[in-house]
Amino acid sequence: MELTPEYFMNKALQQAEIAFSEDEVPVGAVVVANNQIIGKGYNQVERLGDPTAHAEMIAITAACSFLNAKFLNECTLYVTLEPCLMCYGAIKNARIKEIVLGCMEPKHGFSNWIPLTDSISITKDVLGNQSAELMRTFFSQKRKQTVKTGLRH
Repeated sequence: MELTPEYFMNKALQQAEIAFSEDEVPVGAVVVANNQIIGKGYNQVERLGDPTAHAEMIAITAACSFLNAKFLNECTLYVTLEPCLMCYGAIKNARIKEIVLGCMEPKHGFSNWIPLTDSISITKDVLGNQSAELMRTFFSQKRKQTVKTGLRH
């Protein structure tokens, strides 16, 4: 089996599906070094009651723990949704060399503040349709719940 960007993005999508099943915003991430997943994560903001428990943050922490190092110089982060500015800061601080994105985040994605010509290599739209569809389905269900219950989050 060839370990393509699509292969690793599928692994990130599996993480996003776990988040979806736990009623979390369905974002998943994996950190890869030498064609091996060394960290993975999915959004756990609601579960942990922690606004920093984003998929990227959890995956970066797991990868640093795996390597017993604070820098991920030769690593690639695969993430189903463009990271927010907080996560981008963590990506920069971890010195990740490449980000592979599923779909873009037009409201809260880091590219709203930081040009995509920064020093980190960025590949966009790897299984982007699947990533976007998971987000659409999640938020469509949330809107239906809100209408049905009359409650807002």
